[in-house]
Amino acid sequence: MNTKELFEALDLFEKEKGISVDYMFTQIERAIVVACKNNYGGNDNVVFNIDRDKRKFAVKIVKTVREEAEDKNFEISLEDALKISKNAKIDEEIQVPLDPNELGRIAIQTARNVIRQGIRDGEKGQMLQEFQSKLGELVSAIVERIDPKTGAASITIGKSQVTLPKSEQIGDEVLKEGDHIKVYVADIKDSGKGPHAIISRSHPELVKRLFEQEVPEIFDGIVEIKSISREAGSRTKMAVVSNDPEVDAVGACIGTRGSRVNVIVDQLAGEKIDIIEYSDDPVKYISAALSPATVNSVKIAEDSSKECKVTVPDGQLSLAIGNKGQNARLAARLTGWKIDIRPQSGFYGEDDDDDNLIEEE
Repeated sequence: MNTKELFEALDLFEKEKGISVDYMFTQIERAIVVACKNNYGGNDNVVFNIDRDKRKFAVKIVKTVREEAEDKNFEISLEDALKISKNAKIDEEIQVPLDPNELGRIAIQTARNVIRQGIRDGEKGQMLQEFQSKLGELVSAIVERIDPKTGAASITIGKSQVTLPKSEQIGDEVLKEGDHIKVYVADIKDSGKGPHAIISRSHPELVKRLFEQEVPEIFDGIVEIKSISREAGSRTKMAVVSNDPEVDAVGACIGTRGSRVNVIVDQLAGEKIDIIEYSDDPVKYISAALSPATVNSVKIAEDSSKECKVTVPDGQLSLAIGNKGQNARLAARLTGWKIDIRPQSGFYGEDDDDDNLIEEE
């Protein structure tokens, strides 16, 4: 490959991979230095001349001019030096043009390994930079492959390919190759294997970002999401408040005939979403959080334990608690209160029975 072809190849690589030509030349220089050191007895005094405009790339190794070269790795004879420069003098250094073919098979293989590692490092660095700018955001992704054993999905975000583990997917959601999905960039971690992004569809913030996209009042700050509790794939509870008395926070999120919330439900594979109005009054807030159940009363503990006792009609006890305790559990997470739910007929006199005490997890 001549230098012109090298520049063309690196330009194409930059276009396809997004790794700059300058970065790749840095890796090539590093690789040649390593190869020279291995092939020339430790001589790593190498000079590079790169002319991007003329698309020229030359490499020279520095040697000392001697009457007779005893160590050809570090020295060059005066006779050979004069062929390179008419001004060559004994005991002075001269830059000797390097022919890559002289490096030998092992040295060239070493150089290739260094370049490959440089490419991998460049791709990792590019991915880290790309995801750092998207941390805490909702991004679009394409499903490329599903691991039949683990259920993990390989997805493409921009130019990067990352893994969406089964644990970060939505319940029993079935993803297929070619699906376009929304994912949340939850975290960036730099391990021994390099940086990688923590991608999720089960994170509560995913729901928040979806509502920010779908509800202009939230995006504009008129409606504020105060809290979200979620069991991905099953149910989400979200508390909202309006900063404008003319705007109904819950209605804005639901949309006309459920138009807005239904779009989000579809993106969450049918996950149910309860939207309630936030209140600074814990009695009102807890009562709303336990919907769709009706609450008769909420008794707040006199100490600062954030515990409360809630009474509901006898026929609404199972609705208030929910399937396997889900409704009460989500309400406790949403509000941050420990909730003790009792039927209206059996609340009093059962203070020692904690079977219905639900707390934030």
